Amino acid sequence: MIDIRLIRENPDLVRENIKKKFQEQKLPLVDEAARLDKLNRSAINEASELRARRNQLSKQIGMLMGQAKKDPSKAAEAEQIKAEVKADGERLAELEALEDKYKAELRAVMMQIPQIIDPSVPIGPDDSANVEVQRFGEPAVPDFEVPYHTEIMERFGGIDLDSAREVAGSGFYYLIGDIARLHEAVLAYARDFMIGKGFTYMIPPFMMHGAIVEGVMSQTDMDAMMYKIEGEDLYLIGTSEHSMIGRYIDRIIPAETLPHTLTSYSPCFRKEKGSHGLEERGVYRIHQFEKQEMIVVCRPEESMDWYERLWRYSVELFRSLDIPVRQLECCSGDLADLKVKSCDIEAWSPRQKKYFEVCSCSNLGDAQARRLNIRFKDADGKITLAHTLNNTVVAPPRMLIALLENNLQADGSVTIPAVLRPYMGGKEKLEKARAV
Repeated sequence: MIDIRLIRENPDLVRENIKKKFQEQKLPLVDEAARLDKLNRSAINEASELRARRNQLSKQIGMLMGQAKKDPSKAAEAEQIKAEVKADGERLAELEALEDKYKAELRAVMMQIPQIIDPSVPIGPDDSANVEVQRFGEPAVPDFEVPYHTEIMERFGGIDLDSAREVAGSGFYYLIGDIARLHEAVLAYARDFMIGKGFTYMIPPFMMHGAIVEGVMSQTDMDAMMYKIEGEDLYLIGTSEHSMIGRYIDRIIPAETLPHTLTSYSPCFRKEKGSHGLEERGVYRIHQFEKQEMIVVCRPEESMDWYERLWRYSVELFRSLDIPVRQLECCSGDLADLKVKSCDIEAWSPRQKKYFEVCSCSNLGDAQARRLNIRFKDADGKITLAHTLNNTVVAPPRMLIALLENNLQADGSVTIPAVLRPYMGGKEKLEKARAV
């Protein structure tokens, strides 16, 4: 959510930003926000004047009532002023109701206006205009066939999709044996990797109230992603970043404690609406998965530096697992409305002979902080909105796809990267196991 002062002082900038995001249907929202803001400020000003007048008249009433003991005519004058105070009180009640109404309507409009994007963001209508920035590691295609990821897992007796479908429906899975162990090894390694970078490890609530959901994501994303608990003001989290940022709601953070660098583990639950092609089946796009996330809350002037650090941590982690990756800059039309700048880290798929998304790094500027009232106080006592950032450390279902494909050997075994072996009891490779 942008600062209302931008609507007042530079509406053309806001309109131009909307056009850059190819959301021309939202252009009327700028004028609507300006209209509601004007009405709201007018109601606030009139109410303030009435409160000041009420205070003055109340003093006059008290003075006249004191004089009425000697001059009875003063009592009548006091009664006349009381009638004025009563009328002003009725008008004040109307204005206070209007303030609440205009404030709610203005907030609803402002929540739909996208955040001002960074000047460095490439302009384009959708993800087809995203820009490859650089590659890390040499993508290789082996001289043997690389099976679909679920087939690789099945060779090790490591996945059961049919039973999961019977138990919970499509989009769920059972992981078994060494594949399940590898899944947990990746999470444990990712946790320790981020702790080694100075991040504090946390496990957040896996549900959150609607006010937090509204604060951390757009209504469109909310409707597409979130599962709501029937009869409760609770939603299952789609990513731990949401409940982690929600922890700071209405908080004033001491400036000397910034930045807050956190890494969180959670299961994630997503609707994943729509039909998907072959490449998004198996465990690529699912309703339930686990993820390690990195979150930063910092001063505004530090956020772009942290953005650079966060996506580079992803590259370093994936390269330590012998997985080639590339950085893909998200264009304006592919940015969610709360984001200032974002990039994806994509892993190489030897089977598909192309890259696919495994991490998403985002700088949200003060958008979430404005919605949730997250501020910090500096040494001079000035209170300012913080900036928030997030990035995927690993989401093991997709990480497993990349790991298995890139470490598959001609004999069907999978080499376990050296950094994961301590988490696998020293095991160096996966070999065919008996079915369970």
